[in-house]
Amino acid sequence: MKQLLLIVLFTTAQISSGQTIRNFSNEFLNIGVDAASFGMGKAVTAFSNDVNSIYWNPAGLVGLKDYQGSLMHAEYFQGIANYDYVGFAKPINNESTVAVAVMRFGVDDILNTTQLIQDGQINYDRVSLFSAADWAVNVAYAKKLILKDLNIGVNAKIVRRKIGDFASSIGFGLDAGLQFKRNQWEFGLMLRDITTTFNAWSFNDDELDNIIAIYDNLNESILNDDNPDNDDEIIPTVTPDKIELTKPKAQLGIARKFNISRDFNLLTALDLNMRFAKTNDVISSSVVSISPAFGFQVDYINRVYVRGGINNFQNQVDFENNNSLTLEPNFGVGFNYKGISIDYALTNIGGASGTLFSNVFSLKVDISYFR
Repeated sequence: MKQLLLIVLFTTAQISSGQTIRNFSNEFLNIGVDAASFGMGKAVTAFSNDVNSIYWNPAGLVGLKDYQGSLMHAEYFQGIANYDYVGFAKPINNESTVAVAVMRFGVDDILNTTQLIQDGQINYDRVSLFSAADWAVNVAYAKKLILKDLNIGVNAKIVRRKIGDFASSIGFGLDAGLQFKRNQWEFGLMLRDITTTFNAWSFNDDELDNIIAIYDNLNESILNDDNPDNDDEIIPTVTPDKIELTKPKAQLGIARKFNISRDFNLLTALDLNMRFAKTNDVISSSVVSISPAFGFQVDYINRVYVRGGINNFQNQVDFENNNSLTLEPNFGVGFNYKGISIDYALTNIGGASGTLFSNVFSLKVDISYFR
């Protein structure tokens, strides 16, 4: 029961009063989509040019020649959390494209034990289940500009977050991207949350009052305990607040494709992921923090793919106050035949050092092959 209460109160504690900007919020929107992109360490800002560009860089949507659809499923914490994505894109003409995508990251079937004990009696019939789920609906538009090989795209997103019957929020934000190609080089810029994406939270006061009452009882029992070592377990009352804002972020990418032989090609890419705050990234300051991501892809006649990447470079301090550099390797394979692409990646979708890796599968269908 304590674990459930900690989850709920910790979540509400992250929401700030008034309109406070957070360095980290809506983090599920930073996970990414598409197993092929995960396999390359997410270093795809410069060259992404399919339906999944709605997430990576909407400017790349102009690369579509016909309808495209994409599906992805991944599991996190050994199946405790599920992450799903579906996207669809349609060219309007030779100059512009529209796309829509839905993402969900959720933990389902969480035990709600707040009513387990009443009047000193345990009744398991009072235990119920709830979900903590984050949803995002993205709508994107991309267009070729007058300058040759320069494309622009914008992405509007509606964010819905819900923690059982305890709390929920609705939010809105905008992303924008550019892509430019010159000879064999490709460049990309992705600006996320350019309007400081906001979430407006609402709370179920009755549910929160029940939680606070339980904590009051816990505090009272701890204070009455003769063991002074338990004093540090007293849990303060949390006053939930209403609005949180997400700081803008930026990604700058460069990529180049090489012809190894008649049948084999090599694609290499570098992304610089920037947050405008001091973090544990390998390059960090009070103005901007930068974490690079490297990726490569080898393909055989544009049909069979092998991918690899390194990202999430972090400065880590251990319990003995020693500094070390951590990073996350990624691996992926893919197969494309007559417009159907099946991709797999072994990656850390959580982006946190020490967490378990996930198996990610995705499917992409290009309708042009069926016409």
